[in-house]
Amino acid sequence: MTSLTFTDRAQEMVRTFLDQSEGELQALRIQVNGGSPLAPAFDLSLVTGDDEDPDDLSVDAGGFRVLLDPKSAEKLEGAVVDFVQRVNESGFEITPASAANAVEAPMGAMADRVQDILDQQVNPSIASHGGRIDLVEVDGSDIYIEMSGGCQGCAMSRATLRQGVEKMLRKAIPEITEIHDVTNHAAGQTPYFSS
Repeated sequence: MTSLTFTDRAQEMVRTFLDQSEGELQALRIQVNGGSPLAPAFDLSLVTGDDEDPDDLSVDAGGFRVLLDPKSAEKLEGAVVDFVQRVNESGFEITPASAANAVEAPMGAMADRVQDILDQQVNPSIASHGGRIDLVEVDGSDIYIEMSGGCQGCAMSRATLRQGVEKMLRKAIPEITEIHDVTNHAAGQTPYFSS
């Protein structure tokens, strides 16, 4: 059984939406919709009883049901669902439990080759800006990196990634298909360039 926690505000909002449907909608479906292995993206939708799949897991979330396909249930284990309101936006926000756990370094031939390029070429060149780039995940031939220090939140981080780091990595390891930046740039406290 999946352990999934809804904040009081999130429960209140789901119940409000379900009540407004006058019984037409009966459950909340949460489904993984892309993102990265470390930061999955989720879709939330209100559904009728007819939309339930036989493989779905049904979770009681305090007065309403949540439907999860097996893949999504695995990603949501221990997650917290909240309803947030910020300037110019409001909506549900899911924080996976994995976001709070320490991530083990990726292993394997591709990871070793990428890490070697980061250690030998990339990080020495951005160290003067107080920046660092770490490999956080390898998924087939896709790699996921995270920037920290002066690169986290830097106005030039995208250019650094696309015009410098990506070129170095692709030259040394041409079989890389995609390079994904999973950095939370909004949390950067010491960006080298501010926008």
